Amino acid sequence: MQEFMVLPTKAGSFKEAMQMGAEVYHNLKKVITTKYGQDAANVGDEGGFAPNIQDNREGLQLCVEAIGKAGHEGKIFLGMDVAASEFWKEEEKVYDLDWKNPEADGTGKLTGEQLAAKYQEYCNEFPIISIEDPFDQDDWASYAAMTEGQGGPIQIVGDDLLVTNPTRV
Repeated sequence: MQEFMVLPTKAGSFKEAMQMGAEVYHNLKKVITTKYGQDAANVGDEGGFAPNIQDNREGLQLCVEAIGKAGHEGKIFLGMDVAASEFWKEEEKVYDLDWKNPEADGTGKLTGEQLAAKYQEYCNEFPIISIEDPFDQDDWASYAAMTEGQGGPIQIVGDDLLVTNPTRV
């Protein structure tokens, strides 16, 4: 995943949402520092943390732990910006979850249907309410299937699909 987001959707006001978000942010820094060391708590260009996690569940769990330590369970939910176009292999029509690993054995390659099933696993395990760019911008079939299967309780954001292509806009 490119990013994990905390979404204080049960806040009573914008002010409360900002406070809740700040509290989770500071608790997340403490959680990351404890687990990975001070260097892992450095922030990127957009102000987010970038610890060297090995699995998406690990990132989601860090967020859940920080929400708990801040005392906001049930008030703050999670979002993911997958940026799936980054690991879409057009020639094979698969998503390669091991795309950064030069020694990958191919087990990380998933069809759109398999990737949607993985998102559903995450949604069942974590309080996820939004998934951005879950598929390549030209994988219309996967977007349609996911929208039909998960649309409603999960917000599906098609940033690459709908916003970054001037012809489509």
